[in-house]
Amino acid sequence: MSKIEFDKYEVGQELPPLKVDPVTHANLVRYAGASGDFNPIHNDPDFARKTGLDGTIAHGMFVMAQIGRLCTAWADQKQIREFGVTFKAMTKPGQKLTCSGKIKRKKEENGEKLLTVAVEAADESGEVKASGELVVVC
Repeated sequence: MSKIEFDKYEVGQELPPLKVDPVTHANLVRYAGASGDFNPIHNDPDFARKTGLDGTIAHGMFVMAQIGRLCTAWADQKQIREFGVTFKAMTKPGQKLTCSGKIKRKKEENGEKLLTVAVEAADESGEVKASGELVVVC
């Protein structure tokens, strides 16, 4: 993480990607404990199948947290003004996520220099699991 300087970035410039280790059942159990989200579709394969799923799925917020890791690896947390995502597809154990970002907009507003970054997490086949925006104050 480093302090982001407005003049060093251009629209279209990409952030260094973050490759995440394959999602495991253990990741999901630990995340459930940390988040308090014990919905059994995330940690009980039999229950998940009874609901019509092929097996357990990752918490959406687990995927968002991986994108958050990308953001905080790039920018100082103090510079983050906004961060949000929309969930697009389910993430299953065994899938490998890559989180990426691309500068979408540069603007100066009310004496502040702002960078807006399009961010996403996709699996190894390119299916986007979550996408959104990060706004950084430089």
